[in-house]
Amino acid sequence: MGECGLKWDFFYIFTFLKDQEMSAFVGDYTCKLDAKGRILLPSAFLKQLPIKRQDRFVVKKDIFETCLVLYPIEEWENQNRLIRGKINPYKKEHNLFLRNFYRGTAELVLDSNNRILIPRRLLDLLSGGKDVVLAGQDSKIEIWAKNDYEKHAPGEEDFARLAEKIMGGPLPEE
Repeated sequence: MGECGLKWDFFYIFTFLKDQEMSAFVGDYTCKLDAKGRILLPSAFLKQLPIKRQDRFVVKKDIFETCLVLYPIEEWENQNRLIRGKINPYKKEHNLFLRNFYRGTAELVLDSNNRILIPRRLLDLLSGGKDVVLAGQDSKIEIWAKNDYEKHAPGEEDFARLAEKIMGGPLPEE
């Protein structure tokens, strides 16, 4: 495939992704949980949702950390497509993964005041009080107990080494 073919492939991929109107959440915000377990979704995140946004989300415990992950419904559907492409439900190990991946998930809807109600069983997984941090992470939002979020921040040198290790490989050939 020549150079022109690569440009057209990129064009079609870009057009497809643009049409998908994926969310890209940027920033981290300290929020307060109310007595019922509701969090006001920061206005910056509301603005970062697609214009045709749906006010539906799915929340679940993170696989690696002691935090929750909030997926806009479009991204949740992308995660499901990714899983379906790799899983054979007739393999015991795959079935175990599915069971644990979906364990404790909940669908959430923004109320008229742009709050989400996090189920108590999931809030109990976060250690801490009423202060939580909502941290944008591309197409999802992590929900952390404020103290845990601050503890998990790497030092500048540690992060620089990690960035170099992950992103510092050779540049692709043009």
